[in-house]
Amino acid sequence: MSEPVIAQKSPYAVELEPGKYWWCACGRSAKQPFCDGSHKDTGMSPVPFEVEESKKVWLCGCKHAKTQPFCDGTHSKL
Repeated sequence: MSEPVIAQKSPYAVELEPGKYWWCACGRSAKQPFCDGSHKDTGMSPVPFEVEESKKVWLCGCKHAKTQPFCDGTHSKL
């Protein structure tokens, strides 16, 4: 299994509507912070999550947070 690519060393602040989403865990997606299938052959998989109500969330951009898909500040230590 490969290491994830650091897409950016800060979170992605996104306004989301209720629904299901797939967060990019590999860092290779061109549609950050969401999966576009670029993880194929990496041994990594996107992280599914669901939003119950419209809200702003901060999704991990460094791909190393322990609270994936949400930012936990790990990027400040990389």
